Amino acid sequence: MTPPPARRRRTAEGGTPAHNLPRRGSVRRAQAITTYGVGSLIAVDHESFVVSGLDHAEDSWRADEAPRIHERRLARLLGVRYFRLPPASDDDSKDGLRVRRFPLMHSCPECSELQRHRDFNPPEGRSVCGTCEVDLVPSRFVVACEAGHLGEFPYWQWVHRSSERGTTAVGQCGGKLRMRSSGRTSSLRSIVVTCTCGKAPEVSMEGSFRRNALKDLGLTCRGTRPWLGTSAPTEDCKLPLRTLQRGSSAVWQPVLKSALSIPPWSNRRADPLAEHWDALREYDRREHVEIYLKGVFKGKCPVPLDEVMALLDAEREEDPDGETGSTFDHRYRALRNKEYERLRSGNDESEHTRDEQFICETPSGDSGVLDPLGITGPMLVKKLREVRALKAFTRLADPDSSTESREMSLSEGDPERPLPWLPAMEVHGEGVFLRLDEDRLGAWEKSVAVAARAERMCAAHQRVLQERAGEGRQAVPSPATPRMVLLHTLAHVLINEWSLDAGYPAAALRERLYAADDMAGVLIYTATSDSAGSLGGLVAQGEPELLDVTVRSAVRRAEWCSSDPLCMETGVSGAGGTNLAACHACVMLPETSCEHNNILLDRALLVGTPEDPHLGFFAGILVD
Repeated sequence: MTPPPARRRRTAEGGTPAHNLPRRGSVRRAQAITTYGVGSLIAVDHESFVVSGLDHAEDSWRADEAPRIHERRLARLLGVRYFRLPPASDDDSKDGLRVRRFPLMHSCPECSELQRHRDFNPPEGRSVCGTCEVDLVPSRFVVACEAGHLGEFPYWQWVHRSSERGTTAVGQCGGKLRMRSSGRTSSLRSIVVTCTCGKAPEVSMEGSFRRNALKDLGLTCRGTRPWLGTSAPTEDCKLPLRTLQRGSSAVWQPVLKSALSIPPWSNRRADPLAEHWDALREYDRREHVEIYLKGVFKGKCPVPLDEVMALLDAEREEDPDGETGSTFDHRYRALRNKEYERLRSGNDESEHTRDEQFICETPSGDSGVLDPLGITGPMLVKKLREVRALKAFTRLADPDSSTESREMSLSEGDPERPLPWLPAMEVHGEGVFLRLDEDRLGAWEKSVAVAARAERMCAAHQRVLQERAGEGRQAVPSPATPRMVLLHTLAHVLINEWSLDAGYPAAALRERLYAADDMAGVLIYTATSDSAGSLGGLVAQGEPELLDVTVRSAVRRAEWCSSDPLCMETGVSGAGGTNLAACHACVMLPETSCEHNNILLDRALLVGTPEDPHLGFFAGILVD
């Protein structure tokens, strides 16, 4: 679409506007976290842009359009004080996400020239060839490395790769690049790039996606970060470069971290203290906390002192092993442990005010009907709030399989003044929490056949993690255990079953796994960011009588896949062999529903195999 006329807005001092930028398209707030976050590429009609970093977002994200949200437990985990919703992109909004044109290399379909956008001399505010007056086409190809850097495809080196190296600098051959398509096929062979210098033959793009295609040209990553602007310094990266399609999902993958709002943090009474928790943690004595609050709030603290002390005690309980300097993984595990405890114990709706954002109750029916299934402790989560924050992003590798060192920050950063916030979104919804019987689960885990299947997946996943970590780096351990794979697969079949009964599509439901030596539970909840997430249809399915029917139906449905016997009998499945009996025809889910990118799944651990029917945890259901 043609962008609307540039609008002028006043500065805080009431003078002339600091910026006069045109608008290009719109995105939803949730997409600014999950799909079009910082560093991602976004196509708007025939143009392409990269979403800018957060270094100057304090100036462009207006307080009324990008309000603060608070979730202390998650903020503490990620080292920030608060979060902010991305700015709205409605027609009446005054600002929005900042973007920069990328890639800069464009081609003209009329004259076939291939050069930087500005070299076409387009009229201001338009992306057309200054000579032919037709829309320019952004480069279909970009390059990236596993450290998260992004760059232009090296067309000049690709065309001149057969020439004698070192004789001519890039762009100094005296010719101009041209790109055309033969139109014979839709393959890369039909895309031909030439140089008018006559020193190199015409070359197709075939072979440019080979893993070592750019390495063979002597090219490595220069550390370019176009989302931070042309002034952003390059890093000495030197990692191998990979060619990618501009619209490929491998170009950008978000690293999302989330937390549920649980008591005592779930009533929002602690929000006014968001800026002061680090200082309050320094005091152990009640009188010192009282003196600090009186000084900061001038004797009018909005939170009673007893509640502040209770909040401090609750926060210290989440210190893993009593240590404040633990690794990120340990602190995230402590956060999940506390959620698991709260989901098990629940709370009563009648005990809280209407501001309470976490209501978890025991079902009214008899939970004993679930004992033959090995399921215990179902809870109805009638009200919940989840905050999902965009921590970083990765390229080429899934965030679930990347180490901390491969994550790319959202801003250039100033060590002396780090950004005190991260972009995030709120999800309000409902859910059902259930646990597996520990005694039955422990006996099942000791089976040699069960352990062997889980070990195959764990070994394959560990190889993938080590490859992506790189040489000389220690990969994070794979979470694949019999208990984790069982809970993960159970969550997937339940989501598929409830998508038929609860009135929500599978993409609107999400899993949250609690799998560890002392945890064996799963929360399935609505993952929509609007009011449709709390209509009550899912909670109603958590009553024991209905849950019994649902689990039996889901397990029987998982017994057969339309791809069987291939699906069940395959010895390796999924990316890198990280699945066994799992495919899109049986247990895989939309990306929005799965915490682990559809890996570490095996329905044989649910229902058994034809050779060993007793392998499955729920094999007894199929015998009934």
